[in-house]
Amino acid sequence: MAGAKNHDYHILPPSAWPLFGAMSALILAAGGIMWMHSMPAATLVFFAGVAAVAITFFGWWAQVIQEAHQGDHTPVVQLHLRYGMILFIASEVMFFVGWFWAWFDFALFPSAVDAVGGTWPPKGMHVLDAWKLPLLNTLILLCSGTTVTWAHHALIHGQRGGAMKGLWGLIGVGENDGVKKGLWLTILLGILFTSIQAYEYAEAPFPFKAASEHGSSYGGAFFMATGFHGFHVLVGTIFLIVCLVRAYKGHFTPRQHFGFEAAAWYWHFVDVVWLFLFASIYVWGGWGAAVHG
Repeated sequence: MAGAKNHDYHILPPSAWPLFGAMSALILAAGGIMWMHSMPAATLVFFAGVAAVAITFFGWWAQVIQEAHQGDHTPVVQLHLRYGMILFIASEVMFFVGWFWAWFDFALFPSAVDAVGGTWPPKGMHVLDAWKLPLLNTLILLCSGTTVTWAHHALIHGQRGGAMKGLWGLIGVGENDGVKKGLWLTILLGILFTSIQAYEYAEAPFPFKAASEHGSSYGGAFFMATGFHGFHVLVGTIFLIVCLVRAYKGHFTPRQHFGFEAAAWYWHFVDVVWLFLFASIYVWGGWGAAVHG
């Protein structure tokens, strides 16, 4: 037949989501710029953009999930989806390279930048103790990488079982269901990490922008690098929550689970970035400075 499909590729039907997403991003950017310039109605425009972008995510990805259930995600399509996720993570790596570049530029050449007063950390600056909350958060993220790998391994091997009593039974997790157990533990560890980092920010001895130029350089570099990582942890946690909901609905199979695999890759990326942040900013970056508390 002339209209028969004789290839493994998925030709996307016309969709309004790309245009809607582009307009949402424009509104979000405009609201952010208006907010920075203290313009009227900036808050309303900004959060309208946030809401529109969230709607785009939900609607567009729901369409992708529907395509997967219809059988459109053939092995060739899944391979190219993996290529796309790899390129996305590569772009995220370069995003963080910018913040590391700024940090090392300040740290290695402090005399060339007037804003840091010739020393790094600046004189009189108290830094956070790397071996307390930051070390605890490092262990938490490493454990979360283990639990998400456990869930991935269980999914590949089809580990599912009947209901059991106790806490796992209350949340509908089977006795041998490592997928749901691993996701639950990873999500809880991600929430714990975010909570500890929020407490750390509240107790930090330096603000994002201090009264003096010397303090603002250190605080700005610190909060931008660690804060964007915290934002990625939050996004990754939401990603895993969506995977958990889909796991309860039975969307994943040992042969077709790219959504889960992408979430696991993203979470491992977050883990690795934190290890570099911990080593370079908390340990090496505060070496020799007075420790807060």
